[in-house]
Amino acid sequence: MQKAELVTQNIVLNQGEVEAKRAEIRHYFNTTCDAYEALFDCLVNDQAYYQRPCSLRHPLIFYFGHTATFFTNKLVLAKLLPQRINPKIESMCAIGVDEMSWDDLNEAHYAWPAVDEVRVYRQQVRAAVNQLIDAVSFSLPIDWQSPLWPVMMGIEHERIHLETSSVLIRQLDLAFVQSSDLFAICPERGEAPAENKLLAVQPGLVDIQHQDPAKFYGWDNEYGSHRAQVQGFKASEFLVSNGEFLAFVEAGGYDNATYWDEEGDRWRQFSPVKHPSFWVLKTQNNHQAWWLRCMTEEIPMPWNWPVEVNFLEAAAFCRWKAKQTGKPIRLPSEDEYLRLRDQTDALNHQASANINLQQYASSVPVDQCEMKGFYDVVGNVWQWTMTPIYPFDGFKVHPLYDDFTTPTFDNKHNIFKGGSWISTGNEINGHSRYAFRRHFFQHAGFRYIESDAPVQTEFATYETDPAVAQACEFHYGTNPFGLANFAQTYARLAIDWAQQDKDLAARDHLKVLEVGCSVGRGCFELGKHFDEVLGLDFSARFINAANRMQQTGSLLATLPLEGEIMDFKEYRLADSELEKAAARCRFMQQDPSNLKPIFSGYDMLLAMNVIERLYEPKKFIQDIAHRLNTGGLLMLGSTYDWREQYTAKAHWLGGYKDAQSGENVTTLETLDALLSSDFERIAAPQDIEMLVPETARRFGHYISQVTLWKKK
Repeated sequence: MQKAELVTQNIVLNQGEVEAKRAEIRHYFNTTCDAYEALFDCLVNDQAYYQRPCSLRHPLIFYFGHTATFFTNKLVLAKLLPQRINPKIESMCAIGVDEMSWDDLNEAHYAWPAVDEVRVYRQQVRAAVNQLIDAVSFSLPIDWQSPLWPVMMGIEHERIHLETSSVLIRQLDLAFVQSSDLFAICPERGEAPAENKLLAVQPGLVDIQHQDPAKFYGWDNEYGSHRAQVQGFKASEFLVSNGEFLAFVEAGGYDNATYWDEEGDRWRQFSPVKHPSFWVLKTQNNHQAWWLRCMTEEIPMPWNWPVEVNFLEAAAFCRWKAKQTGKPIRLPSEDEYLRLRDQTDALNHQASANINLQQYASSVPVDQCEMKGFYDVVGNVWQWTMTPIYPFDGFKVHPLYDDFTTPTFDNKHNIFKGGSWISTGNEINGHSRYAFRRHFFQHAGFRYIESDAPVQTEFATYETDPAVAQACEFHYGTNPFGLANFAQTYARLAIDWAQQDKDLAARDHLKVLEVGCSVGRGCFELGKHFDEVLGLDFSARFINAANRMQQTGSLLATLPLEGEIMDFKEYRLADSELEKAAARCRFMQQDPSNLKPIFSGYDMLLAMNVIERLYEPKKFIQDIAHRLNTGGLLMLGSTYDWREQYTAKAHWLGGYKDAQSGENVTTLETLDALLSSDFERIAAPQDIEMLVPETARRFGHYISQVTLWKKK
């Protein structure tokens, strides 16, 4: 492979001729495979493949096989390959590239294949993919539904691992790596710029409207809509250099907890290294000097290259810098980075940037690649932002790779922008959004800004808990059979009854308590009429979801379609016109069978499908009266579905035969007996149907009987 072949252009997917595009994609695929295998030629021998560069990652043999396995898995799933090629390798090299709960990093569980076996496998996969590209029928544009989309997915996935594997190689002991002419290091090294000026970035609009089909291949998190008006700010002229960061190290920045947030301080105390990870302190002739570990060798410290740190270190430096200067110094948000990129027209400067392997397999000086007054707005190293990865409006997952981004929507993976010297393909197409855990190392550094504008650092995360996700769909989803939404129906019934009641109609300020509010839809609906709405639920998971919906206006959830295939949904208050009503609601976790005394003074109390799930429902019923004002209304709903898994049979309110008389005891009879001293039942029982979603094609059909009571 020649050095020039490492430099590639993104494939335009929405225009061209079919046969020319077929040849272009075939070349892109084979060049990608060649580049990836050439990177692994930097390992000195087969033993190096079995070293673990990092305790949080597999040995490199996994990654050597992983990208080929990805092709096989996705193409079999897409029914474009008739069968698997090597089930053994494909089972071992499928999952385990990040620090996720399903990653099995216990090496005792693996009998890794020989390097030559993986090489043969990679050639088999290459032959199969080439045959597919040559034979498959397709048309333009190549979009999410195209048979060539999973091929492009595999190519871009391997290009991601071209970069991440270069980081792992950089973390190996030098004894296991060797230099390569294809991956040459920049020879230009010197002192850092004397000053890193803060230059003005004008205010402006960030407007992203990115939909399929698009010009280039994109990952799911890139698609959707996003608009943000960005305030003006100042940004550092250069990326922070090794020389500039040295001042933080020498000032004891790694020993001073005040510069680190809680997460950063935990990492700081855990890490034995009190300097950037790729810095090496060497002693020669009784003299200590800093060196830099590059991908395959160590060199005397190039102080004018950008420093490479994780997010936690970058943020700590900014806090230190803020204290030194008295200015609001911090990392930029994603939107602020995009505003800087727009002002400098940086995407049109990529040809002169240190990116796409077109210059060196290392950083270059921070004052070399100028872009309208700023330097390295794209390229050299990735730039950390304060923004955790989150979905744009309209986010959807591709069914062939539904876990590419969604596991990172956890507020623990921060976005970095701009690309590094080895970023290629999708990584540099302008729409890319990549995020890593804040303590991970990549070829990443940072640029700081001066701004006192607030930055959003918490976003709604996907509900993956089956019970919570099911509740979200039940409360906020659309019933495919046309049955009215259950929470909306009972809330409207409650409002109707409240409006018809003379006592309540005469009151100026109405308060309602919903016990067993689940994820909150009923409360939001009640907020259309009542002045104060409090929702209580025993489950903190449900309360957390309700609070997120109330505070952020949306909920995200994963739902099973069939088996392990998941759908990803967004529910928004705006879709049901509940934003104003939501402002009247609060949510708290409470045990309905043991409510605190403070929950009293309400004009109406609702408990829908709650009593049949309580461990002591009688205690709850007997406790209701003093929660309500005189003349207040009590609305109870129940399926009367008593189960011992929830309620011991001795505590059932109905559904059994009386031990003495042998007669049937119904729940409604027991409710009449328990409530009669304090309440009068004022309406005939009314049935409300409900469909509880379980999968895409399976629902639970229930009928809740609703009764209305008035406190005497």
